[in-house]
Amino acid sequence: MKSFLTEIHDHFGDGNYEGDEFGGARGHNGNGLPTGLPNNFMFATGIECSYPTIDGGKTRRDMLAECDHYNRYQEDLALVKSMGLKVLRYGLPYYKIQLSPDKYDWEFADLAMAEMQRLEITPILDLMHFGVPDFIGNFQNPELPVHFAAYCEEVVKRYPWVRFYTPVNEIYVTAKMSAKDGIWNEQLKSDKAFVTALKHIVAASIMGTQRIAKHRPDCIIVQSESAEFTHELRAEHTYEVQMQNKMRFAALDLLYGHHPEGDVLNYLYDNGMSRREYDWFMAGEPPGYQIMGNDYYGRNEKIMLPNGEIVTSMDVLGWYNITHDYYQRYKKPVMHTETNVLEAKDAPTWLWKQWVNILRMRKEGVPVLGFTWYSLIDQLDWDKGLERKVGTVNPCGLFDLDRKPRPVSEAYRMLLQEYGQITIVPHGELFEVTKAPATLKVEV
Repeated sequence: MKSFLTEIHDHFGDGNYEGDEFGGARGHNGNGLPTGLPNNFMFATGIECSYPTIDGGKTRRDMLAECDHYNRYQEDLALVKSMGLKVLRYGLPYYKIQLSPDKYDWEFADLAMAEMQRLEITPILDLMHFGVPDFIGNFQNPELPVHFAAYCEEVVKRYPWVRFYTPVNEIYVTAKMSAKDGIWNEQLKSDKAFVTALKHIVAASIMGTQRIAKHRPDCIIVQSESAEFTHELRAEHTYEVQMQNKMRFAALDLLYGHHPEGDVLNYLYDNGMSRREYDWFMAGEPPGYQIMGNDYYGRNEKIMLPNGEIVTSMDVLGWYNITHDYYQRYKKPVMHTETNVLEAKDAPTWLWKQWVNILRMRKEGVPVLGFTWYSLIDQLDWDKGLERKVGTVNPCGLFDLDRKPRPVSEAYRMLLQEYGQITIVPHGELFEVTKAPATLKVEV
């Protein structure tokens, strides 16, 4: 008498179903280097491209220049390719391109974009990163949205193959550092200046997105925004700190047409936003497919002690918990759009911690579509927020300024090899059907 295992083998084979009469598709565990969009999770890095002014507008902090990317862009893009990465957060130098309302200089942009296209790197194209052209001045200028919208339209017409955009990087941080903290650009320190900057920048993002969608209706907008929180360790919380924790949502509230809390709305009204302007923001969210990008650095999260001293808490809530608050508020697909640490020896562990946060979020059903180690190359003076031009190297890149790999580079390679082919949506391979024996591929 045959055993039941023998009977099973006789009828169904040895259990190795790939290619047998039962069709044989085995579940894919996601390992192997990324194969690219549309189905792959978006593993990315970024080129640090900030360009605010300091010293009353006299000094421009152009990170592409200070980190020598203008001269080494081909080498830098080749490093992206060598990592096995298919996606790159990349910022064109807005202030160097739009020289006046009707005059543009595309020389460097054309070279860099052509090289990305040649290497088959998908850019998430960043169009404003902490600064504006000299002719605009700063974020207090009400003409900013009009000029920026014109720039966005010229970009999308010039590079019609680009689908992913971040119109304005970190709107809240841009307005706060420029008009509330007095560090960049207009270097003002008032609530009225902050609200003025905020509404001009959000309006610029909305109008710019409208121009992009006019020429690319299927555009995907990855709105990179800082994920922040302050823990106030006082038995009785203060109005100021609690307002800070509410104001961190202000930029996205205006961008996505989400009504803020009453005290935030009163703050906006008290500091220069008109009812007509507010109604314009609340009319609806911008066009395109919207992804909410959350940037998280341990130093984003702070603790205020009972004596008022503020210390960096480094990962008390972490990316998962803070971003989950943003997700519950806006219900947008999520991407981890920036992270690093300023000490090279700590970077590999920090990378794995961020990945644990992402896996946990995905396990709970939140659509997390991508992850970014920011940046490819070490940065300069971010330990002091670019406030002073000292030249301190922040060893937070996958590669140092000599383009030699940091320890986190090898850690990221390991992560990519293990998880590089996971799908944007878990089990997303179900939505890709290959019709055999023809080569027709239908992707949903």
